[in-house]
Amino acid sequence: MAFPYLEAVLGESYWFREGFRVSLIAGFMIFMYFFETYLDIRQHAALKLTNLPKPLEGVISQEKFERARAYSIDKSCFHFIHEAVTILMDTAILCFGILPWFWKVSGNLVAYLGLDAENEIMHTLSFLAGVMIWSQQTIWLFFRDMFKGICLSILLGPPIVAAIIFIVQKGGPYLAIYLWAFMFALSLVMMTLYPILIAPLFNKFTPLPDGELREKIEKLAASLKFPLKKLFVVDGSTRSSHSNAYMYGFFNNKRIVLYDTLIQQCTNEEEVVAVIAHELGHWKLNHTMYSFIAVQILTFLQFGGYTLVRNSKDLFESFGFDTQPILIGLIIFQHTVIPLQHLVNFGLNLVSRTFEFQADAFAKKLGYAKALCAGLIKLQEENLSAMNTDPWYSAYHYSHPPLVERLAAIEEPDSKKED
Repeated sequence: MAFPYLEAVLGESYWFREGFRVSLIAGFMIFMYFFETYLDIRQHAALKLTNLPKPLEGVISQEKFERARAYSIDKSCFHFIHEAVTILMDTAILCFGILPWFWKVSGNLVAYLGLDAENEIMHTLSFLAGVMIWSQQTIWLFFRDMFKGICLSILLGPPIVAAIIFIVQKGGPYLAIYLWAFMFALSLVMMTLYPILIAPLFNKFTPLPDGELREKIEKLAASLKFPLKKLFVVDGSTRSSHSNAYMYGFFNNKRIVLYDTLIQQCTNEEEVVAVIAHELGHWKLNHTMYSFIAVQILTFLQFGGYTLVRNSKDLFESFGFDTQPILIGLIIFQHTVIPLQHLVNFGLNLVSRTFEFQADAFAKKLGYAKALCAGLIKLQEENLSAMNTDPWYSAYHYSHPPLVERLAAIEEPDSKKED
């Protein structure tokens, strides 16, 4: 035996069983790591350029450019380390039986607590709790959010996990339809309850005070027949300096949320309104609906693919499992479609960037071109975002176009992006 020590320690792990599928998946993961590292190197070289892109010269100060450049380079260096550690961990998890080992440990924990380890729902909840704790990375937010997350998991986890397991066990030939219908209903419920009951547990939402800014936003919404019911400010600054704004709600009960950082960074109220005009453009152009439909189609296709492999004993054994847990089946399926996921994500980024150009053009038609450009520049400065970007890197990774491209499209007299 080529690996007697590993065999003694790990038993019948990947290396000693039907490991072709796992080796194929691990090989593709490693290939993608080198491909994306090549793109990262290109981007790192772009970040090290000492001159602003020509469209930004005289628009962004050299001091702010240097700050953003230094921050981006530091973040890029950390990214190289993070990705190297991640690929090593992911490869080890696949190739050395860590996933089945962790599943076994979570089952032992259930038994240790005096619960029924044969109950797949309890076993799955124990496994998910371990994954959740492992994924936490901060200190204060770790303890605060972990407590709240555990409470939510205790409240929401068991019924959701139980429902999924029940559907998989009883779904029969219509399993994909039943799973999709359940997740569709669940997504609608969460879209309704999350901003009202869950999000306030992690952030503070306060009504936007009366004043000129509120009046301008309400006037803009009314002019577009956007059914605005409430206007909030969220304390996003407690977690990040990045700015944003978003909308939520169904039918005639829409709400707009502004990050406090957006108001702080865009000192000119017209710039904030321009950003809102961009967001309303997404609504008016049905981008949100198209995105939701795309997600539902992809979800259904994923469940359809899962039904084809869920009863494959050989597939589970190749990952080191003697049993066929439902959650593990979903995880294994996600690993088997990694190549397709990369293609889908790339396609979604292309569509997302197109939507961003269209929303910018929408705000431009409303007369906010100058204010939107100023707002985008201000957010780019304050967020310390990269000023120089590699075209290959941005095309592959970015869901939003680089600032220079957005400014060029907005300032173009007869931009085709407006069509």
